[in-house]
Amino acid sequence: MLVGERMSRPVISIPPQTRIQEALNLMKRESIRRMPVIDQQGRMVGIVSERDLLHASPSDATSLSIWELNYLLSKITVDDLMSREVMTVTEDTPVEIAARVMADQKIGGMPVVRDGEVVGMITETDLFKIFLEILGARYAGVRLTATVLNIPGELAHITTAIHANGGNIISLSTALGESTATGLVTLKVEGMGQEELKGLIEPLVEQIVDIRTTEAA
Repeated sequence: MLVGERMSRPVISIPPQTRIQEALNLMKRESIRRMPVIDQQGRMVGIVSERDLLHASPSDATSLSIWELNYLLSKITVDDLMSREVMTVTEDTPVEIAARVMADQKIGGMPVVRDGEVVGMITETDLFKIFLEILGARYAGVRLTATVLNIPGELAHITTAIHANGGNIISLSTALGESTATGLVTLKVEGMGQEELKGLIEPLVEQIVDIRTTEAA
């Protein structure tokens, strides 16, 4: 899965001379939390977030009257607040690479560029939607998490058994276990009851950590 398949578009951008309140109003209207800043030549010169705008204040603000404060705030533009060093990705970047960069750098979104032009944004909301899909969160079924040995063929035993007994795997994901010798597998199955699935899988795994029946959302 690549960034270009899941990025948000079209891109809502603003020029650097935009006033704070105007930028906040645009974010509220479009239900977004960050925007690339584009100059008159179409070049991206920065990025500004809702947090940047909400935390803006002139220096020595506490010594100013409310009228003076509002006047100074009205003069602050996006150019004064934006981050100028912008991390970007391209459309052919794997989504997990984008997610890793965002997590490591503690940022909520990145512009997606093609030949120097911003063509989309990949955000934490886009990644959350992918996470929901991977875990089959919107589908009804029996959700099971089990500890398995980290050796070749373990997943094949599980999936083959489910298929042979008429079950359909809606989603399957793996995660690290408590040690390098084990891993966690989480799957959601339709076409089988909870007790039936438990009885089938229990002999094939180290331990069933959790099993429950979920409804469609």
